Amino acid sequence: MKAKGWLTIILLGVVCGVGYRYLPSWYNPFAPLELSDPPNWFAKYKLQRLTPERCAVLLAQANQQKLISSQAVADSVGECPLANVVRVRDFGTVKLSSSFLASCPLALSSALFVEQQARPLTAQFMGSRLARIDHLGSYACRNIYHRPDARRSEHASAQALDISGFQLADGRRFTVLRGWKQDESAHWLKALLSASCHYYGNGLGPEYNAAHANHFHLGMRGYGMCR
Repeated sequence: MKAKGWLTIILLGVVCGVGYRYLPSWYNPFAPLELSDPPNWFAKYKLQRLTPERCAVLLAQANQQKLISSQAVADSVGECPLANVVRVRDFGTVKLSSSFLASCPLALSSALFVEQQARPLTAQFMGSRLARIDHLGSYACRNIYHRPDARRSEHASAQALDISGFQLADGRRFTVLRGWKQDESAHWLKALLSASCHYYGNGLGPEYNAAHANHFHLGMRGYGMCR
């Protein structure tokens, strides 16, 4: 019995070793994240653990591939200092209501979210191309809900973006506030918020609380609370 047990362990080790060797990189938690990795739990795991150096490399690649247009911004000091942030001007063919400041992880996660989820989901549900994202901003030096006794908001370090609406190539415009309850857009908007879980630490929308009735809060803290 002991010999058979050792033989079984050895065979399992060989199988695991061979399987690991041919495992696609996007299913290998130890392989570095690539822009081409499909959305899955492993990609999210790697996004959460990006080093600043690897994030900068991937963001540069995303700019080259025109998934995003971003420019480095000088570090700032003060009550809410910023370091290693960029100004995001667009997501390729998807324009913005205005540029916004973002940490490297927020910029990279947003570029992947728009390319891999927002664009295809818009085409699937709405039959038109996503043309523009309207937002309420990203950086604001404040505590959560502006409460003096609360911890600093993700916005205080440019780690979150508040999206208020979307415009389509056919001219239609939908706000989160009204579109969330409209038959024409409700399923699409809910699919977008659900898909954000692959890229952000948290995605909060109208069903979270009244403070988010008019926007999606997409932030980097946490490990995938989206509601």
